[in-house]
Amino acid sequence: VDEDRALHQDIRPIEICILNLMPLKEDTELDILRSMSNTPLQVNVTFLTTASHRASHVSRSHLNNFYLHFDDIKEENFDGFLITGAPVEMKAFEDVDYWEELCEIMEWSKTHVHSTFHICWGAQAGLYYHYGIDKQDTGTKIFGVYKHHLCVEHERLFRGFDDEFYVPHSRHTEMRKEDIERVPELTVLAEGDAGVYIIANLHRRQFFITGHAEYDPLTLKAEYDRDLSAGLDPDIPRNYYPEDDPNRPP
Repeated sequence: VDEDRALHQDIRPIEICILNLMPLKEDTELDILRSMSNTPLQVNVTFLTTASHRASHVSRSHLNNFYLHFDDIKEENFDGFLITGAPVEMKAFEDVDYWEELCEIMEWSKTHVHSTFHICWGAQAGLYYHYGIDKQDTGTKIFGVYKHHLCVEHERLFRGFDDEFYVPHSRHTEMRKEDIERVPELTVLAEGDAGVYIIANLHRRQFFITGHAEYDPLTLKAEYDRDLSAGLDPDIPRNYYPEDDPNRPP
């Protein structure tokens, strides 16, 4: 639908709820809203944060002004629901302090949301909760920009995609293809050099995304610089800096 036609249609806005589990919430908001702004349709966005975990990297006033808790929205319905990643992947799921609350939200999404989109750790959490698939340690961090290819044809999610495409990843764990293929309801839609990338239950409209297509061009650089400053000796992100030289612009 082009912009002129959209402006003349008497249709309601698309209602999207975003559970933002990232510590730098404002950066994540910008990344996601930048992508959503590409549609000419009106989108109403509701931001959600956990009540069982107090965020320490964002101001209390920002949370109070722009975020709701699950109790505020649990009687509502949404066209789309998005669960972000979170920097807790090295913990067992049950050891995450807001795990019980997240399980309640994921169960609610099955009856109150038309389509649910899980990103990175959010994808791992969703696959574990809904289908019992556990994450596995990769040994070395999957960090950089990786080539992927489509595993299905004519899936609407990939309309306009090339057969091969590149996506940023930043994680220490993965969901293995052989574990996913044991679940008949799940389909691997795309995979590549970083392993499986998009898994879906198409009937229930659940999508599990292991990478970060929403990242802006400098997000991986910010992560690399942060870890370098912390003395963590991080690997240089793959396929990111020209000739793997971090002194050059990515």
